[in-house]
Amino acid sequence: MKLVVWLLRGALFVVALGFALSNTGVSELRFFGVDLAWRAPLVVFLLGFFVAGVALGIAGVVPTLFRQRREIGRLRRQLQGATRVPGGSAADPLQVQGEPRA
Repeated sequence: MKLVVWLLRGALFVVALGFALSNTGVSELRFFGVDLAWRAPLVVFLLGFFVAGVALGIAGVVPTLFRQRREIGRLRRQLQGATRVPGGSAADPLQVQGEPRA
């Protein structure tokens, strides 16, 4: 299975490389309402917008990631507090007192 994945990755790379090599002509990117234009190969623009999209995607995920990490930490502290028995030994939180756990 790993071989198939690597073959697909290689094929995707070859397709992307072929696309980049066939689009080496200079493109012009114009902005709305401003007399400003950038001239560069199309591949440079595509790479730039791809990187910008990845950065925006990561920036959108970071708050959720930190919120989940705080929640996991809070739940771990709750679990540690729930498993402590006044005698000092840890009890199984899923075991009902007096009944063996199956």
